[in-house]
Amino acid sequence: MTNEQPTDGLAEEPVTVTAPKQWAAGIPGVRTSIAYSYAQMGARRSLLTLRKLNQKDGFDCPGCAWPDGEHRKMAEFCENGAKAVAEEATRRQVTPAFFAEHPVTELAGHTDYWLGQQGRLTEPMYKPAGAEHYEPIGWTDAYEVIAGHLRGLDSPNEAAFYTSGRASNEAAFVYQLFSRALGTNNLPDCSNMCHESSGSALSQTIGAGKGSVSLADLGRADLILVVGQNPGTNHPRMLSALEEAKAGGTAIVSINPLPEAGLMRFKNPQKPSGLIGRGTSLSDQYLQLRINGDLALFQGLNRLLLDAEAEAPGTVLDAAFIAEHTGGFDEFAADLRTLSWADVLAATGLRMEEIEQLAERVRGAQRIIVCWAMGLTQHKNSVATIREVVNFLLLRGNMGRPGAGVCPVRGHSNVQGDRTMGIWEKPPAAFLDALRDEFGFEPPREHGYDVVNTIRAMRDGRIKVFMALGGNFVAATPDTEATIEAVRRCALTVQVSTKLNRSHAVTGEAALILPTLGRTEIDEQPGGPQFVTVEDSMSAVHASTGNLPPASPELRSEVRIVCEVASATLGDRVAVPWQDFADGYDAIRERIERVVPGCQDYRAGVARPGGYVLEHAVRDSRTFATATGRANFTVNELTVLRVPPGHLLLQTLRSHDQYNTTIYGLEDRYRGIHGGRRVVFVSPEDLADLGIADGQYVDLVGVWADGVDRRAAHFRVVSYPTARGCAAAYYPETNVLVPLDSTAEVSNTPTSKSVVIRLEASDA
Repeated sequence: MTNEQPTDGLAEEPVTVTAPKQWAAGIPGVRTSIAYSYAQMGARRSLLTLRKLNQKDGFDCPGCAWPDGEHRKMAEFCENGAKAVAEEATRRQVTPAFFAEHPVTELAGHTDYWLGQQGRLTEPMYKPAGAEHYEPIGWTDAYEVIAGHLRGLDSPNEAAFYTSGRASNEAAFVYQLFSRALGTNNLPDCSNMCHESSGSALSQTIGAGKGSVSLADLGRADLILVVGQNPGTNHPRMLSALEEAKAGGTAIVSINPLPEAGLMRFKNPQKPSGLIGRGTSLSDQYLQLRINGDLALFQGLNRLLLDAEAEAPGTVLDAAFIAEHTGGFDEFAADLRTLSWADVLAATGLRMEEIEQLAERVRGAQRIIVCWAMGLTQHKNSVATIREVVNFLLLRGNMGRPGAGVCPVRGHSNVQGDRTMGIWEKPPAAFLDALRDEFGFEPPREHGYDVVNTIRAMRDGRIKVFMALGGNFVAATPDTEATIEAVRRCALTVQVSTKLNRSHAVTGEAALILPTLGRTEIDEQPGGPQFVTVEDSMSAVHASTGNLPPASPELRSEVRIVCEVASATLGDRVAVPWQDFADGYDAIRERIERVVPGCQDYRAGVARPGGYVLEHAVRDSRTFATATGRANFTVNELTVLRVPPGHLLLQTLRSHDQYNTTIYGLEDRYRGIHGGRRVVFVSPEDLADLGIADGQYVDLVGVWADGVDRRAAHFRVVSYPTARGCAAAYYPETNVLVPLDSTAEVSNTPTSKSVVIRLEASDA
């Protein structure tokens, strides 16, 4: 099987490689932010938008979900935040004339970068079955197309409703309400592909699927472990928080297969020392872990802590906390006593002295936070790994007290809020009961499809209508060819979007594009000017209010689109006031208060400048809503991922010039990549062993138990200081290598960070 690559030539330019950077941000970050903003928006529009970005009276960044502090700076954004805003507030537009000029088959041949650079969508567009072009359609007619398809299904479960993290809480609430009023829990969302493993593990162990720390806790910690995460590119504002923590005496340990510039040294562009000085060295210790070695590392640390306690009883573990608040300790400790140090060293690729040095840091710290992102969540054993992280924190009582706890850093703005609002294919019974009591209909109880199972169902003809509230489903999902074939089997695909992306070029038999307002834009409804709400990565909820005129008079808000689709489809089948919800969002927030757990004071809370923090039992009262009523130690089997000779273990990752599937440009200056994206990073020692030269072009061939070789063609080899036996390359170009059926145990998250590959000389 061979990956069909876009052919517009943008990615075929020779890639220039320079030495990777040893620090992040500084003057280049400022210069790039300004240049990109001016190119997309112009000077005046840039000033109007950026001055309101992440401010209490402004709008939430459409990029990452990093929380905002109480005291905001004048420029409360990072380089990638500026790029995200510029892409949304761009003056470029995709009009009906564009679609008349470009057939869908041609659009499918362009790169993701080219598609994204075309600009904002301006009018509803419809591709009838059998047609090659999208054509304009009125809003009422578009709704009737959707309603006709949905009413014609044999079962509501033949529809699926996908959600991207950029959707507001109000839009998410009415979206899940519509799906369940229709009769299905098929609510796949981007959480299924990122932090589903975190939620699964944390729900089992501490009874809450969210992180337990606040922004202030980072400054109270003695030790922060940053594991499988690259904040310099993915959450740049986190570097400011780490810098402040470091200034207060916090030690920081980075655990990552790749050396990341932001974790080495941060030049804060808000400070003179970051513009003309050396900045701040962040990491006190850097462990270059082999991919998928995290479970072994934390088991090794936990074994060393148990051994130290045995040698000096009462001096290492928090025995009182373990006795009062936890269960399963004896079984956990007994299992760790059988741990093989040979397996730990093989899995991690570390020296024993490095693990022991970290264990000494742990013993000297009273308050510890572990932060992580996709580097932990996208492996077959991800849930077990995160459970072991919880074991590590429980041993010394680092849960439910200031300066300590778990910190899964969410990647997309409001992805956590969407889950809070009920976007989940496996809703708890209590939530469905509350919906029933509030709206007077019986919601479906059968679990629905997550992302992977939605693709399988489309492939098998069991999903006929697919609707996406934001996002870029085709580019974000694994097994690219299987996903494309599955989507094309649908009778109708519907995309609610701000900008053109690959999911508009890979469609069902018929397809609709419904253009929506962005975060930056004024939302005027019959009930007056509206704001929406979002939840950040640390459970703080706040208002977001756009300040720019809409890019087109034809744009409608996400809330209005969902409510009008629901009204057209359901009519008076359910007693939901869709029109009232569309006309004024406070009517939605009133229902959120009565349905969503922990949101009983929602309207008052979000009316405060900066919003408020949702309840979290672990953080607030050191209580654990698990089946045992305690925090649970767990036993997690260590399986060393052994790669055949001549092969490497690949992780997919972002360039610094992208956010998720949105490609801002072809530069990754922190890693020294300029003018292209089709590169693969391999250590010089591995290249020597494989007989491959730096600069050579190769195909990446994924090797899996199903016997199918999945190929991503023509990548330039870059000699890079990665961990031995490992490689890295950008997604979505490498999504083709991840089989649909290779997923994490329990969470069903695609294993995009554990891809066994071989390198073959490219014929291209």
